[in-house]
Amino acid sequence: MSNLGGRPIIAERNRSSARTEPHVTRQRKRLGLGELEAQVMDALWDQEAWLTPAQVHATVGRKRGLAYTTVMTVLVRLYEKGLLERRRAGRAFAYGPVLTREEDAAQRMQDILAAAGNRSAALNTFVASMTPTERAQLRRLLQAR
Repeated sequence: MSNLGGRPIIAERNRSSARTEPHVTRQRKRLGLGELEAQVMDALWDQEAWLTPAQVHATVGRKRGLAYTTVMTVLVRLYEKGLLERRRAGRAFAYGPVLTREEDAAQRMQDILAAAGNRSAALNTFVASMTPTERAQLRRLLQAR
């Protein structure tokens, strides 16, 4: 990084991030989503459609008083984390979730279980916290497998 007139010059990132195919997730520990990232994901899941940064900004950014560029940065970060895929939509990209909301929740549950020292104890504690209706639903799901 060098300096020009008091402003830093930052080297351009690898152009491979401009591809239109789904981003490949590297096997690494997933970090939890921040509040804004979660709201952007919710907006994409709720719309059930590919959205451009302008559309996400209209849904999330204006309500929170965010700049368009902030929303754009969050979308790019979610893409780089492998949570979104993108495709060209005119001069911009349109973004869509890689997983459904339910698939994402199941993946997070798997991550939590993997982090638990004793998976059996963690599952036992979780099941004990469920309502009788939820336990009956879980029993039906397990019997169907």
